[in-house]
Parts: sequence; structure tokens; C-alpha cells
Amino acid sequence: MSKFDPYKHIGITLNPDGTVTRCYNSPTADANPEPLPGTSTVSKDITIDSDKKTWVRIFRPAKLPSNDNAVARLPILIYFHNGGFVFLSPAHVGTHRKCAQIAGDVPSIVVSVAFRRAPENRLPTQYHDARDAVLWVKNQVSDPNGEQWLKDYGDSSRCYLYGCGCGANIAFNAAMKVADVDLEPLRIRGVVMNQPMFGGEKRTGSELRFATDQTLPLPVLDLMWELALPKETDRDHRYCNPMVKGPHQDNVKKLGRCLVIGYGGDIMVDRQQEFVTMLVKCGVQVEARFDQVGFHNIDMVDAARATAVINIAKDFILG
Repeated sequence: MSKFDPYKHIGITLNPDGTVTRCYNSPTADANPEPLPGTSTVSKDITIDSDKKTWVRIFRPAKLPSNDNAVARLPILIYFHNGGFVFLSPAHVGTHRKCAQIAGDVPSIVVSVAFRRAPENRLPTQYHDARDAVLWVKNQVSDPNGEQWLKDYGDSSRCYLYGCGCGANIAFNAAMKVADVDLEPLRIRGVVMNQPMFGGEKRTGSELRFATDQTLPLPVLDLMWELALPKETDRDHRYCNPMVKGPHQDNVKKLGRCLVIGYGGDIMVDRQQEFVTMLVKCGVQVEARFDQVGFHNIDMVDAARATAVINIAKDFILG
């Protein structure tokens, strides 16, 4: 591994000022406010904070379900995408398709959050952006002139934070940040964490086993944390390794229901299982769904697995 260049592997170059140049432009998809042939959802983009350049892409079913001719209100899912804190956005084709599928299959109103990226903006910036997004949703559902899709079609009493990879890490931390905030009429009912991104200084068995993994080799995982964590900290910082004992675990105890999904071939699977153990010890009601077959981001490339993950989340949300 000594000659392996993690920067080259993920297509970025480090600039003298600490920013990075992303050499690969991920394909993007435009929002579709009107139904398109072959799609069952519609979407639109809304700016949250023009100074911070944060925004959301909202998805809903094109055909809203109804009860006795009245529109049935749908759960609101606030979604945080993957990408190691460094890459992607709600406009990324994979993220767009996943959120569209979630909105159609659950069914639900999905608010996909564009948070600021590392290393230009290091943690906890992403947690602050996530908190802002939750407060923005709260304001929309309580304002008579708020965003119509949320105000008229969303069920503010059934809101969930939903994240994948680094987004699951963000969802976990955002849930703690808003635990003591008056969000009425919005109620956070639970947190869905799909293959959450965690780390630590001491190597786990899965990190050593999958150190040369093609999808997420260990030097790349280390680099992601190096770019995302506050400067002068290491991977045992609570943002990366919440399993390390500390006062932050008092906030963990405030979480509601949690769903954690993982795969046996994920380099972070041991961390994810340690995380579940910590949640249980903190008295959190947690459902853990680990499949021994599969690798990190398998649901981004395998349609059957993508549907399976959404069905697990659907059961958790509607159960």
C-alpha cells in the first residue's frame, strides 16, 4: 500500500490553500417540477441560505395518495447524501434517483439537503447545515405561506432523518443537535442510517480485512477523515468515533428510534456494529439490519439491493 496514492484514486488534487480540485465531474440530473415519462415523482430545488450556498431538492409522488378524496399526508424524510463529506450533492444522478425512488416507494416527501463540502468547510459545518435544514422544514410546515409540498402534503408529526455513508453520520449528529430544540409542529420520529461512516485510530478487523478494497480502500477512508475533521484532531474525535467515551454520549441518550443498515463486506462494518452496541448501551431503541453479503455502496450499483434497503427503511418508517 506504500505506493498507493489516495488522492489519485478518488480524482482530487490538494491545493496550497487547503482546498481541493475535484478532477471528476459526477453526472447530474435536473429537478423535474412536472412529471416526466417513465417517472412517478416530481422534484424542485429551493435555496435555504444563499450566503452559505445551501439548498434542498424536494421530491414527492406525482400522484398523491388519497383517503376519501382527501390527500393523505405523507411522512417527511430529510435526506443527507453520501460522498465522504467531500463529493456529490442532491443533483448527483445517483442521489437524485435514490431520493426519487424513496419518495415513490415509501411514499413520502423527501427533502434532500445540499450541505457544504469538506475540506473547504470542515466538520462540524455539515452538522450546522443539517440543523438549519431541519429548522427550515419546521418553518415551512408552520408558516401559512410555507413551501406548499411540505405544508399541504407532508405529515409534520412523522419526520425522519435519513442518511447514507457520511450522510448517515450527519443524520446522527443532526438528530442530537435538534433533540432539545422546540420543533413543533415538526416531530422527529427516528433516524435511518444506511452504512454510516465512522472511524477511529485503532484499526478494526474489517478495516484490515478490506484495506485494499476497490470501492473504499483504507488509505482513501483515512484521507476522507483527514479532509473532513477539524484540523489538529485525529480519528478518535467524537465526529469520527462517537464510540469513544465522553460527555457527547449524554446527547446520544436523547435520540429516538434508530435504524442501522450495513453489509459484511463494508470496510466500516465493525465500526457500524460497535456503533449499534453504543446506541443500545445508551438506551436508544435501535433496529440493526446487517447482511453478511454485500459491500460498501452496493445499493448504489445493484437495483435489487437498493429496493431492499428502501423496503427496510419503509417498514421502519411506516411500522
